[in-house]
Amino acid sequence: MPITLKWLTGEQERGAGSDKLLSGCAFIPQPSSLPPDPFVWHYLSPEGEREKFLRKRIVHLAVLCLCALALSSCERATSTQQGQSLRASNSASYESPVRIAELSDPAVKESSGLVASRRNADIFWTHNDSGDDAVLYAFDRKGRNMGHWRVRSAKSYDWEDIAAGPGPQSGVSYLYIGDIGDNGSRRASITVYRIVEPSVTNAKEGEQATEEAEAIRLKYPDGGHDAEALLVHPLTGDLYIVTKNFGTSSGIYKLKAPFSTSAVNTLTRVGTISVPNLVGGLITGGDISTDGRRVVLCDYLSAYELSLPDSAAGDFDNIWKQPIESVALGPRRQGEAVCYSLDGQAILATSEKRPTPLIEVKRKN
Repeated sequence: MPITLKWLTGEQERGAGSDKLLSGCAFIPQPSSLPPDPFVWHYLSPEGEREKFLRKRIVHLAVLCLCALALSSCERATSTQQGQSLRASNSASYESPVRIAELSDPAVKESSGLVASRRNADIFWTHNDSGDDAVLYAFDRKGRNMGHWRVRSAKSYDWEDIAAGPGPQSGVSYLYIGDIGDNGSRRASITVYRIVEPSVTNAKEGEQATEEAEAIRLKYPDGGHDAEALLVHPLTGDLYIVTKNFGTSSGIYKLKAPFSTSAVNTLTRVGTISVPNLVGGLITGGDISTDGRRVVLCDYLSAYELSLPDSAAGDFDNIWKQPIESVALGPRRQGEAVCYSLDGQAILATSEKRPTPLIEVKRKN
């Protein structure tokens, strides 16, 4: 018997037979990043496999319920005062997370990506999730609005992450914006926009414009994937995308620099990763430290760090085989953005719900 599960919409439709399976289970609201039509999970149970099918579905739904409860507990904890430790650290390398500011700019409604500026001291860049224009937002460590920049020649289909790194001109800092979201895994290609990082030292009121964006078009070697984590190596300029997979490992895909801006580039799969939590591959953001020796990834619950050993200093892709250390980020309401500080001595994070916190986790001495 076919069973259809839809995210709750105004009509709150459920397919035949789903009421019994979902009895007593909390529903998760339809994410804003999904397309307007309800996102449908449709499963067919062949004859003779029904009991196995039902057990598998119940396990998946139970995990969804646990995630919903975890997110709900994060929302109830958002009254924490700025500067106050959010909870004890569970990491050997990092201190407890601290909420150091709230973003004051009301235009930042869903902070989906985060990166520390390479060109402007104590400045960070963020952008909204799908539904916004092609605009970047700058803010400082106190959460103050430092200006808006419209990205020239860029479109915003589903921007999910932002990174900083080298580019065609030596000594110039570039921003890379990942239009890589694909909830239905249907996109034939995705796009990463590259721009020269703007200067915000003389930020003006109103919207400014960046230099022309270069569109780096990409495709996966094995079909479409949803992804929310874009990373750029600070020394080589190699580009990495980590996919977002519920309940399974995430794929790690690489595009070696330099890239073509005239043809579609094919990514190379270099590994997989499963972080130590209930849902394994639900990666929502990532960054590489400026020395190229550490990677931080995040999901809705925590951050996760991998470090490159000295013995593999010349082989960055070896980092994906290293042990994973969990790093507490404290309560976040749909946390999808994480980055390193410019000096690599702290991890910072925001969330997609307002008021938008700026959370900092300092590295232990």
